[in-house]
Amino acid sequence: MSISEGKRKHLVALADSRGVIAAAAMDQRGSLQKSIASAKGIAVGDVTQGMMEEFKVAVSKVLTPHASAILLDPEFGLPAAAARSKNAGLLLAYEETGYDNTQPGRLPDLLPHLSAKRIKDMGADAVKILIYYNPFEDSNLNDIKHAFVERIGSECEDIQIPFFLEFVGYDPAGGDEKGLEYAKIKPQVVIGSMTEFTKPQYKVDVLKVEVPVNANFVEGSSVYKGVAAQTKAEAMSLYRQAADVTDKPFIYLSAGVSNAEFNESLALAAEAGTDFSGVLCGRATWKEGIPVYGKQGLAALEDWLSTEGVKNINAVNASLAPAKSIFSRLG
Repeated sequence: MSISEGKRKHLVALADSRGVIAAAAMDQRGSLQKSIASAKGIAVGDVTQGMMEEFKVAVSKVLTPHASAILLDPEFGLPAAAARSKNAGLLLAYEETGYDNTQPGRLPDLLPHLSAKRIKDMGADAVKILIYYNPFEDSNLNDIKHAFVERIGSECEDIQIPFFLEFVGYDPAGGDEKGLEYAKIKPQVVIGSMTEFTKPQYKVDVLKVEVPVNANFVEGSSVYKGVAAQTKAEAMSLYRQAADVTDKPFIYLSAGVSNAEFNESLALAAEAGTDFSGVLCGRATWKEGIPVYGKQGLAALEDWLSTEGVKNINAVNASLAPAKSIFSRLG
């Protein structure tokens, strides 16, 4: 595929000198509020705007010197955007946190006072959208999501800002997405989703994807839990199958797993020879700092980020050595 010069200059700002996206992610909202509340022993409603902002500022200030970019949200993340290192590009989330739980299908919605243009005017180098998606969900529900993505793709195309689409799989039957049974079907969910959103009508520039296996259930992985959904050879094949269904650059998301599990997932991707172009890595680098912040405050969080957080992000960066330039698929 090819990309316009207008979008290309923004992608350059998001990538490192090799053209690899080594980005931190700090756009969590509802989940972060709940975690801070739990760490502080307070009600979720007592987590203030100030608490959310200072946590995000700390993460941005300490970790972005080690990242090519950071993903933030416009609701609590703008002070963190201002605090980021000068070397780091900026992605901003366009979607509401969570999903509509009053009906089936995990339908998404947009922040009501935003547009792709307004996000660009805020200084962002890319628009990010997260949707929950399962290609085997009811076709009427999926069609709503397809139209949703098409609209955003057209918005981004019109103003020449890159469109990063993140899709997170789920079980429509309500099963545990971190369990063994879902691990068996996860590869087809990921592969089916990548196949769908590669289609040209969506105008997606970069796919932000889950790894196609759960490393905890890959026999022979360093985080193997003793029960297999796939052998290591099968996992290698699934990584390659997922990479082969798209001609778009793709980066991996950490999906809230531990730093050890995410780095093992990246090691499997490298061993499989996939041409992934980087990561957007959030909780795997900073989530263990939440209890520190809750119990000991901001200064202790900054100390933790400066040691353990930096160690975590550098471990991810080391795992990106085999990653390919985002421009290798963009012509």
